[in-house]
Amino acid sequence: MGKFSFDNVNSMYIDVLRELGNIGAGNATTAIASMLNLTIDMKVPKVELKAVEDLGTAICPEEEIIVGIFLEVQNDISGSMMFLMRLKSAHYLVDRLMGGMGGDAAGGEFSEMELSAMKEIGNIIAGSYLSALSTMTNLVITPSVPYIAVDMAASILSVPAIQFGQFGDNALLIETEFGDDVMMEGYFILLPDEASYDKILQSLGITF
Repeated sequence: MGKFSFDNVNSMYIDVLRELGNIGAGNATTAIASMLNLTIDMKVPKVELKAVEDLGTAICPEEEIIVGIFLEVQNDISGSMMFLMRLKSAHYLVDRLMGGMGGDAAGGEFSEMELSAMKEIGNIIAGSYLSALSTMTNLVITPSVPYIAVDMAASILSVPAIQFGQFGDNALLIETEFGDDVMMEGYFILLPDEASYDKILQSLGITF
């Protein structure tokens, strides 16, 4: 099999990535609905290959403050992943989780308790995506303890920009939208290392 690069990824792999987005987002929505004891709707996830330098503006203006949750990926594959939310969506989600006891739902600073709740939400969402990938590939994939950052999009997204620069000029971005009377946006970026991409492709029977 050839060396993996996003530049020569084929249409079959794109379809697999879309299916991963669908299953992962569905799993995450079910988990969040269970946490909140609510019925939550989900729109079909949008899966794109984006130029690394366009990641920040694909989500929001680069100077906008967002929430980023970062985890290491371990066991059969290695690498990292991120889950990102804009402040308004993150505050609304945390406020619902805390039964309306959250702070500034309009998008101000998070309290320590809110950050802890947001980290747990991110951990569950990330685990849902990794579970979907594990099921599709029959690989053992586990996340590390999550790290959370609240910073400008340009600063948070410099992490995947640096890592993807090792493999090619394009990155995978999965955009999800879910909620009840208010829809929330979430963005998922998976960053396996080069050898792990080969493992994923081989487990799916995809060559190029």
